[in-house]
Amino acid sequence: MTIIITLCSLLLIAYVFDISSVFTKIPSVFLLILLGWLVRQSIPFFDINIPDLNSLLPLLGTIGLILIVLESALELELNKSKFPIIKKSFLLALIPMIVLSIIIASLFHFLGDVSLKNSLVNAIPFCVISSAIAIPSVSNLSSNDKEFIIYESSLSDIFGVLFFNFVSLNDTITASSFLNFSWQILLIIFISFISVLCLSFLLSRIKHHVTYTPIILLVILIYLLSKIYHLPGLIFILVFGLFLGNLDEIKHYKWMEKFRPTKLDKEVSKFREISFETSFLIRTLFFILFGFLMNMNEILDTQTLPWAMAIVFAIVFVRWFALKLSKLSIYPLLYVAPRGLITILLFLSILPSQNVNFINKSMVIQVVLLSVLVMMFGLISNKKQVITID
Repeated sequence: MTIIITLCSLLLIAYVFDISSVFTKIPSVFLLILLGWLVRQSIPFFDINIPDLNSLLPLLGTIGLILIVLESALELELNKSKFPIIKKSFLLALIPMIVLSIIIASLFHFLGDVSLKNSLVNAIPFCVISSAIAIPSVSNLSSNDKEFIIYESSLSDIFGVLFFNFVSLNDTITASSFLNFSWQILLIIFISFISVLCLSFLLSRIKHHVTYTPIILLVILIYLLSKIYHLPGLIFILVFGLFLGNLDEIKHYKWMEKFRPTKLDKEVSKFREISFETSFLIRTLFFILFGFLMNMNEILDTQTLPWAMAIVFAIVFVRWFALKLSKLSIYPLLYVAPRGLITILLFLSILPSQNVNFINKSMVIQVVLLSVLVMMFGLISNKKQVITID
């Protein structure tokens, strides 16, 4: 009973954080991590026996990743007017990630005496922008900046996972590796289109009072099955979300009549709301648990702190250079490059044979917290914010 009361109270506090972040400009994720840490410190005073929760973190992270990418894809509009921003966000999600991976991997290789392969595998998690943190944190920016962050961070999640899997799962990177990787992408795109059509057909035809839970479970199931066969499952999530989120652009085609577009449109609106609610719940639990599992020694580890500061400096520098070249507004976009859920998940996915001693949990925690602090102070100092309440 005590645990249920505590959990409900924490989720309600998280909801207050989410609402108040529009006014305080403090990212709700930072407050959630702090809340989890404070709960951990208070446990000895209440004599509560808490089991080992470490195994829950990757589980919540995986489900959270699926729902966050789905949520982002449902929000993305695909039409001719959006092509310029899609092109820029595509390039800024991909090219700086590759450049930053090379820079950080070089630091690990030359200063940490780590093999090039392992250096790159361990560097990639630090190069992915967290849409789970970035998107909720920019609700009070201008519509153009907010739209750019949604596209960029969502694509960064997908590119980051693809890049990580490609490097970590190939012992040697050769021409055949690229051919195999290209084949996997083509295969998952084909599977995605078939799966999306089937799921959309189900969504338009199901008359049972329980409609959306089976759809969400099937989406998670297809993603996990694709992971087993080392296929880039996030592409399926992206295609599914984009299809449902852009029905207005395709419902005039004759073949769409089989999907009952009018009914499907209503169902998609409800499905979007449920996806957003579920995403909020899972994301909140993930970051509270992440804060709960932290300890002060990991945050204040002086051996990894110089590395973490160097990585965050490299993140900001590469981002500044990329924004400058792309002729986008540097402020406040420069600050909105937090590391978070994807960084943690990819770090936990590194194979034991590829682990490096000094690249540990402390370094990951410090990079996540420092990047969130940079974003927080950057958004607070930004004078061009537009406060809106949806």
